Amino acid sequence: MQTHIVPVGFDYDRLIAPLIRDQLDVDRVILLEGAVGSEANVEYSRRLSGKLEKDFQNLLGATTERLVLADVYDYDAAFEQAYDLINAELDRGIDGGDAVAADGPDNSAGSDPGEVWVNVSAMPRPVSFAFATAAHSIMVERQDDRERIHTYYTAPEKYLETELAEELRANRELLSDLLADGGVDEDRLRERLDAASELLSEFDERGTTIGAKRIGERHIVELPVASFSNVKPFEELILFTLGEHGVFESVSELAETLAGELDEEYTDSFRSKVIYNVDRLGPGGKGYIERDERGKSHRTRLSRIGELWVRAHTGEESGAEP
Repeated sequence: MQTHIVPVGFDYDRLIAPLIRDQLDVDRVILLEGAVGSEANVEYSRRLSGKLEKDFQNLLGATTERLVLADVYDYDAAFEQAYDLINAELDRGIDGGDAVAADGPDNSAGSDPGEVWVNVSAMPRPVSFAFATAAHSIMVERQDDRERIHTYYTAPEKYLETELAEELRANRELLSDLLADGGVDEDRLRERLDAASELLSEFDERGTTIGAKRIGERHIVELPVASFSNVKPFEELILFTLGEHGVFESVSELAETLAGELDEEYTDSFRSKVIYNVDRLGPGGKGYIERDERGKSHRTRLSRIGELWVRAHTGEESGAEP
C-alpha cells in the first residue's frame, strides 16, 4: 500500500499533478490543513484541501483523510505530529488488511508492507523542515523500514504571484492615467478587467502555483536521508571506486578492482574484508550503497546519498587502511 502524507498550503497542482504524470501508485492520502493565519488564508487552504480530497479519490482512486495542523509555525508540534503519523502509517502497512478494511480494499499486495511518501512542497518552511526531519529520524530508528520511507519535493512550472504583481502594476498605471486626464478608455478598461478576472480565477482554482515541473526524468525530487556515522578510510575507498566505475555486477568484481588499485594480492581474506565493509555501507548499515540480488551475486552501486557523499568529497585524499 502506498500512502502519501501531504501538508496543504496554497498549492494544488504540485500536490497531485506529479503523482498522475509519473504514474505513481497512490492508495491512501493524508491531507493536513493549517489552522493558523488570517481567516481568508485558513479558508483558502481548507478549500484547496477539499478539492484535493475529491480529486485524489476520483483521479487516483485513493482513500483520503483530512487532518488539522494546529499551528504551521510551531516546529516542535509539527515534528511530533509528523513523527506519529509516519510511524502509524508504517505500522498500518505492516498490520495489513485489518488496518485498511474500514477505508477500502486491501492494496498491501500480500506480504509487501507498503511505503510512506511525505510531500514537503507546500505549507510554511517550519512544517516542511519538521516533516522532512521526522521522516529522516524514523529512517535511522527503523533501519528495516528505511526503504519504505520517501521524502520528496515538486517544483512548480509557474508562480502566479509574479503575474498577480504584474497585473496589479498595470491596473495601478491605468488608475493613475484616469486620475490624470479624467478620460475613460473603455477598451483599455475592458482589457484590464478581463485579465484580472482570468488571473483571479486561476488563483482561486489552483493556488499560488501552476503545474509540476519535470526535473530530469520525473516530476518529483526525492530527498535522501543522510548517514549519522562517520565513513572510515577503507569505506571511503570503496565509495570512491563505485563513484568512478558506477556499477559492479558482483562484490567479487568490486574486490578485484580494489585489489588492483591498491596493488594488493586478491585473496579470500581481502574479498571478505571488502564484503564486510560493503555490508556496513549497505541498506542495513550507513545506506551509502545499494545491492540488488542477481542469483548468487549482488549487483552493487552507490545509493542516492552515496552519490552525494562522493560528489561532496571528490578531491579530498582518502586512505586505504580500515
